[in-house]
Amino acid sequence: MKLLVPLAALALAATPALAQQSAPAPAAPATPPKLVVVISVDQFSADLFAEYRSQFTSGFARLMTGAVFPAGYQSHAATETCPGHSTILTGDHPSRTGIIANDWTDFAAPRADKTVYCAEDESVPGSDSNHYTVSDKHLKVPTLGEWMKQADPQSRVVSVAGKDRAAVMMGGHKVDELWWWDGKAFVSYAGRTAPDAVTRINAATTARVAEAQPALDLPAFCRPRSRTIPVGGNKTVGDGRFARAAGDGRAFRVSPEFDDAVMALGAKLATDMKLGQQGHTDLLILGASATDYIGHSYGTEGSEMCLQLLSLDQTLGRLFDALDRTGVDYQVVLTADHGGHDLPERHREHAAPTEQRVTPEVTTTSISRTLAGKLGLTGPVLVGGPGGDVYVTPSVPQAKRAAVLADAVKLYTANPQVQAVFTRAQIEATPIAHTPPETWSLLERARASYDPQRSGDLIVALKPRVTPILDPVGGYVATHGSFWDYDRRVPILFWRKGMTGFEQPLSVETVDIAPTLAALIKVPVPVEIDGRCLDIDAGVADSCK
Repeated sequence: MKLLVPLAALALAATPALAQQSAPAPAAPATPPKLVVVISVDQFSADLFAEYRSQFTSGFARLMTGAVFPAGYQSHAATETCPGHSTILTGDHPSRTGIIANDWTDFAAPRADKTVYCAEDESVPGSDSNHYTVSDKHLKVPTLGEWMKQADPQSRVVSVAGKDRAAVMMGGHKVDELWWWDGKAFVSYAGRTAPDAVTRINAATTARVAEAQPALDLPAFCRPRSRTIPVGGNKTVGDGRFARAAGDGRAFRVSPEFDDAVMALGAKLATDMKLGQQGHTDLLILGASATDYIGHSYGTEGSEMCLQLLSLDQTLGRLFDALDRTGVDYQVVLTADHGGHDLPERHREHAAPTEQRVTPEVTTTSISRTLAGKLGLTGPVLVGGPGGDVYVTPSVPQAKRAAVLADAVKLYTANPQVQAVFTRAQIEATPIAHTPPETWSLLERARASYDPQRSGDLIVALKPRVTPILDPVGGYVATHGSFWDYDRRVPILFWRKGMTGFEQPLSVETVDIAPTLAALIKVPVPVEIDGRCLDIDAGVADSCK
C-alpha cells in the first residue's frame, strides 16, 4: 500500500511504528503518567474494529497490546457526533451534559433560525445554525481537563480535531489550545493567537491541498471490497481510491489525508509545548474525523473505508513514534463518538435484504401535513425528525397541542418503518439505567439522551436497518444516529508502555473513560457523574485505587 506523504514531516517522522514491539516490555511504571492522550475516531464502530483488527500493524496494533474493550457503548439513543463526544471526557450521558443531539430546536432562540447547533452561541447577531460562532456554552458539565486544572492549575489541556464540536465537547470550558478545521485551515476562538505549530501545519496543509493526489494503491485485503455500488441516478460508491484534483478541499477532508493533518498538529503542539515534561500532568485530545466523512459519503464496506482504516493505522503509528521521541511517559485511550451503518444498497447485496431507506410517509414534513389537514391547522405543525427529536411548533394553539401529540403518536406508530414513539411524560417517568447497556430498553436509551429544556415533545425510534436518508443522490449515502447497537457500540482501548494487556469482551461505557483516567493520574472527580472507574490493571492490583 502506498502511504500518504505525511504532513508530519513537521511532527510525525516516518520511523517503523512497530520497532519497539520486538523489544522486551519494561516493567509497568509505578507512578502516574505525565501525559494523557485521548483519541476519538469519529464513526469507528465496534463492527469496523472487529473487521479490521487482524490487519492492523502499527498504531492500532500497539493499542491492542493494552486493555481492550471491544464492546464499549455510547449507551444513549442519540448516537450523533456531538452527544457522543460530550460523554468521553465528562463521565456523563447526554442527559447530564445537555448535548442531546448535533442540533435541536429552541423556539425561544433570539433569531429567526430556531435550530441551535450544539457548539454555537446562538445569541451572536447575524448568526444561524449553519453560520455560527463556536462556543462551549451548551455543555453543562465539566470535563476531565477541568478536573485536572482544579487539582493542579498548571496542568495544560490541548484539544485538536477535524470538527469544532469534537474539539469543544472533549476539551471543555478551560483549554490552553483549542483548534479545529474550518474547511480551509485550523482555526480557534476569535482573538486566539496561533502558535508556530498551527501556522506551520496550516501552511503544509494548504500546500498539500493545492497538489493533486493520485489514486492510492489498493492493498490485497481491500481488493475484494472494491466494487461499484449504484445508489441512484448516476451516482456510485464503493470503488474509490481518493484520487483528488488540485485545490479540492472537500475531497481532502473526505480522505485519509485529513486525519494525518490533525495528528500532525497534535504531535507538533505536544512537542513544542513540552506536554508532560514540566512536572505536571497534561492532556492532549485528538479528534480524527475522516472516518465519519468517509462513512457518510461512501459507506463503511467499500474500498474507501478499507483504505481509510489502514492509513489511519499508519498515521497513529507515526503519532506514537513522535510522542516516544519526547521521552514522556504517556497514557493513551482511543474510542469513538458513535458507530455507523453501511448503505442499504450494499447491505441488500450482503445478505441483509430487509435494509431500506426511509419513505416520504415517515418524514416529519409528511406527518405534519397530515396533522394540519386533519385538525384544520395552518403552517408547520411539527419540526425535527424523521427519527429522534420531534417538536410541536408554537403555531399550534394550546388547546390543540394534546390532540396534535396524540394523533402524531398514532401516525408514527402506524408507520411500518417506526419501532416506537415516546412522549415527554414517558421519558421523564423513566429512571436512568445502571444495568449493562446492551440490556437497556429503547425507553431507557431515550432517557439517557433526554434534557427537558432541549429535547423534543416526541422521540421517534425508527426500526432497525432503516436508514434515515431519503435520497442519497445529492448528499450522504449512509449514516448513524439510531437507537440500535450498530450505532451504539464502539471500541475502547487503553495503552501505556509497560502495562500488561488483557481483553474484556463484556460491555463497558464511554462514560467510564473519564473516571478511569482520573484515577490513573490521581485526580479527584469533583462532581457526581454517570460513569465508573474501570480497573485496567491486569493483575490483583486495582488501578481505580
